[in-house]
Amino acid sequence: MSAELQQVVAAYAHALDESDVPALEAVLTEDTTWTFTMPGRGALGPVAGRAAVLDFVREHAARTGKVRHHLGNVLVTTADADADTGTGTADAAEVRAYLLQTENTGGNVRTLSTGVYTFGLRRSGGAWRIAELTLALDNPL
Repeated sequence: MSAELQQVVAAYAHALDESDVPALEAVLTEDTTWTFTMPGRGALGPVAGRAAVLDFVREHAARTGKVRHHLGNVLVTTADADADTGTGTADAAEVRAYLLQTENTGGNVRTLSTGVYTFGLRRSGGAWRIAELTLALDNPL
């Protein structure tokens, strides 16, 4: 199951980097929420609902270079359906990952930010999807 959850998180990062809105939509629950925090700037969000999140992504997708979200030190925690017996199928999970965000403007690569992602995933429509996303950036953008 860990590999399946990691695939969802990787699919999110690839879709975001490629501005592939349909692929991003496929990994989000209908009621997804996104919240970001930045030092000195406080919280942005939550941006609530898949339609609002996709609008947010479209609005902020314009950059001069190619942006990459590098996710590392991925840690997966699942919540079993029956915590007392450890049986049943997990229907909720949390994935934490470090972020290194870079931008390549054709000869100049720079680090945009670092931070920690926390993804709350839930089974929805027979697949794992991102229900909650929080990103705590280490530096303001």
